[in-house]
Amino acid sequence: MPDVSFIDRTLWRAERKAYAALESPIQLAVEVVSTNWEDDYVDKLDEYERLCIAEYWIIDYLAIGKREYLGNQKIPTVFVLSLNGEGKYQRTQFRDNEQIVSPTFPELLLKAAHVLLA
Repeated sequence: MPDVSFIDRTLWRAERKAYAALESPIQLAVEVVSTNWEDDYVDKLDEYERLCIAEYWIIDYLAIGKREYLGNQKIPTVFVLSLNGEGKYQRTQFRDNEQIVSPTFPELLLKAAHVLLA
């Protein structure tokens, strides 16, 4: 279960009483990184990919993930992972005042700083 999830309103209304047993994947899963950061960067990434969740955000506001993810300076980052045609996540990172680009929600107007400082 993600920290935050988004689901199409029509799908939710059709299956409202069975959230834990939805037959269609949610559109977006969001995880806020904590001390068990490997869960979000590795375990949940694999799980959400297998479940075909179209988009997955990792919000590392404390910059505690590995340097291979965050870089040598370990800057707080929002990662947007979206499924490609082969069912594998492609990762894009957003920092500071960069506009977050969401393939699932292209109309979203949100900067990384707004998410990372909240």
